[in-house]
Amino acid sequence: MELVKVYLIQSITTAANNLRLNAQQIEVVGLLRETIINAEDIGAELLLMKKTTELSKLAIRLSEIHTFLTQGKVDFIKISEQFREHSRYLIRDLNQFLENVTPNIFKDAFLKMNNTQQSALDIELVDRSNLSQELFDKGLSITDEKSSEVQPKITYTTLDFEKKILSPIKSLDDILKKIPSGNVSDQELKHTSELMTEHAELSSQQGFKVLSQMHNLIARSFDAISKGNLIVDKTIVESLRACLIVIVAVVKRKDVDITGYLNRAEEFGNKYFQQNF
Repeated sequence: MELVKVYLIQSITTAANNLRLNAQQIEVVGLLRETIINAEDIGAELLLMKKTTELSKLAIRLSEIHTFLTQGKVDFIKISEQFREHSRYLIRDLNQFLENVTPNIFKDAFLKMNNTQQSALDIELVDRSNLSQELFDKGLSITDEKSSEVQPKITYTTLDFEKKILSPIKSLDDILKKIPSGNVSDQELKHTSELMTEHAELSSQQGFKVLSQMHNLIARSFDAISKGNLIVDKTIVESLRACLIVIVAVVKRKDVDITGYLNRAEEFGNKYFQQNF
């Protein structure tokens, strides 16, 4: 088990040992430890927990410890002293957490958290026959393109185009989860940037200006991140996820309002790359 997980789990265990817990509370502590052990990306997991009401306060404290371990300069000579301090701070937060959260509440909170995360990038078709004209109208209003320019050219079949554009979406979302904790290599970022540039060109050839712009924005962002020119924070991650959601919605012709996501992407592009939509 990696050092960060061991540190977090031992901090929680030490804090819990300073509390008088009943059987139900002991079970919740066990669930919390299990969550940390099984997390593929603990930084991304804590970020999601902070967005969930029942878990947010404790997650904030754990995130502070995680940041100290992953982004700060750890002095191993003083690590024992720092560990005691972290555990002491956790006692009050863990006590309040356990007073309000039962095993069922904990499980329901994680279920809701995971469902929310999944639904944002759900790429299953609601109805292929229901082409959302409203969706494409919104794209036109932002790109200021003529309607004839948005019609796909017959270079790819519709299904081939969908498959090619959507195939990297899940892996892109996984990368966005890992970026805040620094668990992504420069090579992976560069490769993804090149792929997004390729898909931007393909989308443009097929007449999808909005898709091209979303892919270009992701490509430029990943390139800037790999070169250290763009420092990633929560806002940037959410803006890039907004680009992914727009891509999925447009390609799958979902009858949904994506104005908010388009606006977020536009603000992000204007702020960091002077990219006009």
